[in-house]
Amino acid sequence: MMRRRTVLAGVLATALPGVVVAQGASPAILYKNPQCQCCDAYAKVLQRSGIPVTVRPTSTLAAVKREHGVPEALQGCHTLLIEGYVVEGHVPVAQVKRLLAERPAIKGISLPGMPAGSPGMDGEKTEPFTVYEIGDGAPKVFARLARRRDYPET
Repeated sequence: MMRRRTVLAGVLATALPGVVVAQGASPAILYKNPQCQCCDAYAKVLQRSGIPVTVRPTSTLAAVKREHGVPEALQGCHTLLIEGYVVEGHVPVAQVKRLLAERPAIKGISLPGMPAGSPGMDGEKTEPFTVYEIGDGAPKVFARLARRRDYPET
C-alpha cells in the first residue's frame, strides 16, 4: 500500500505541472487572479506546511466563489478548495489544519480581505484576525487570532 502511494505521488508530481504532493495529504486547488502574487506566496506557505497545492489562475474567480457559496462579505483574494471545504483568503495554516481535523458541518472558513501580516501578505499585523465559518446562515466566528504565536507560519 505504501509503495502504491509513493508511486502515485511520483506520477502526479511529474504529470501535473504546479502540483506538490505530500505523503498522506489530499491535493488542494487554489484559484486566483492570474496577476496576483500574494496568492502564490500563500500557496508556498501551505506547501511548506505540508499541504499540497495546485495553483489555478482564472479570470472567472467570482464565479468560483459563487459556485462554492462564499458570501461577498467573506471574500478574500483567492479561493482554496481542500477535502470538500472552501478556504477563502489568507487563512493561517493552523486554522486550515484545524478545519480538516475537526471536519465541522460547514462549507468552509474565511479570513476576508487581504489583512497585512497574514500568511502570504506583507506588512505588520495591526489587529486580531477573525476567521469566519462559511455556512448557510449568518457568519459565525471560527477563530480569533490575537497573538503572533497563533499563526507562526507567516
